[in-house]
Amino acid sequence: MINKEKSFASAVIYVHNAENRIEGFLKTIINVMEENFENSEIICVNDSSTDDSLKKIKQTGSLAAGTTVSVVNMSYFHGLELAMNAGSDLAIGDYVFEFDYAFLDYEPSLIMDVYRKALEGFDIVSASANKKERFSSRMFYWLFNKYSMSKYKMTTESFRILSRRALNRTDSMNKTIPYRKAVYSDSGLKTFNLRYDNKTCPERKTDKLERAYRTKLAADSLLLFTQIGYSFAKFMTFLMMFISFFMIVYSLLVFFSASPVEGWTTTILFLSVAFLGMFGILTVIIKYLQLIVELVFKRKKYSFESVEKITGQVDA
Repeated sequence: MINKEKSFASAVIYVHNAENRIEGFLKTIINVMEENFENSEIICVNDSSTDDSLKKIKQTGSLAAGTTVSVVNMSYFHGLELAMNAGSDLAIGDYVFEFDYAFLDYEPSLIMDVYRKALEGFDIVSASANKKERFSSRMFYWLFNKYSMSKYKMTTESFRILSRRALNRTDSMNKTIPYRKAVYSDSGLKTFNLRYDNKTCPERKTDKLERAYRTKLAADSLLLFTQIGYSFAKFMTFLMMFISFFMIVYSLLVFFSASPVEGWTTTILFLSVAFLGMFGILTVIIKYLQLIVELVFKRKKYSFESVEKITGQVDA
């Protein structure tokens, strides 16, 4: 007989149009929670799914016996970050698992491996697959790690666990920040990334709405949490200084050599590069102002329609 953990464990699962995989994924999480924890809960955040994801959650969750399963129905599509904040705010566990995808490419035992690593004194433990990432993901994390000031090097994560201390620490920070992983990396708490060999399984797919959201999130995160904007502006400034110095020397040489030239090509080239640099810097400044306005005035925390307790319910 397995000696179950005394700690209360919560699992928050992000769900958006995942009807083809949520049933098997949720069954696995329920089994892990019921087999290993005396007290546990599972919170599925239904981010405005338009398929049968909610129906699958209710059918599967109603079969749970030793853990409580709830579903949070968001009022409209919020995207991963705000939707997961809604689930985490409702979680009451001593430890909270965050599953950003209802996608299983690892052995269920890895979930408890991550938990046991947290017991060693790590407040945030994540799991990442040993596989080649998409080019866009590699480029994003390379830029983020290169230009951020954090010592914590981020990478693609399948899921993570947070201690109650980590949640309390991040709650005291600005929860309107649109990228949780950046907040976790800046929390100052001990973190650990556990690598695993992923199983062969179908490719993870996202719909057009979710892809557009993640693209915007990546751009906003790079500008908000890294020095990439400042680095670009500094590079353009030095470039303009070099071009200006070259043009001054060139103009003096033409003047003293008494060999005038029309200069249209050079002038147009210089003006083109100058305007390129000016508009590049202005673009970064405008983007920063846009982010500030959205974070301070426009960005809502979240809103959801209902919270349904579905454990033990039987469909009529």
